[in-house]
Amino acid sequence: MPRYFSEDHEWIEVEGDTGTVGITDYAQGQLGDITFVELPEAGATVKKGDAPCVVDSVKAASDVYAPVSGTVTESNAALEGEPELVNSDPETGGWLFRLTLSDPAELDGLMDQAAYDEFVAGL
Repeated sequence: MPRYFSEDHEWIEVEGDTGTVGITDYAQGQLGDITFVELPEAGATVKKGDAPCVVDSVKAASDVYAPVSGTVTESNAALEGEPELVNSDPETGGWLFRLTLSDPAELDGLMDQAAYDEFVAGL
């Protein structure tokens, strides 16, 4: 499954017209220990750049931006009891929400793994 990255440190893994969204390992490292995750409701419509999710950490509350537009189909219920999954497993088990893409062409504006790694190295 292809995975794309935003300059705001979100990732989206796409299978068909469904995208799974989370924050990168770099982002969770910058946030510190995650204490709470406010997840979007299924059925919510988001536009690219909206902030449907908030991650609270010991350092700050941070918005998570939608890397593409779509309709939320599911949130990661495991995070309600274990928000620290975002720290320990940010790019697999610590995913935040899934959505049905409304405009797959928006993926073209995101980075692949190599471009993201280069972007982070320049920070």
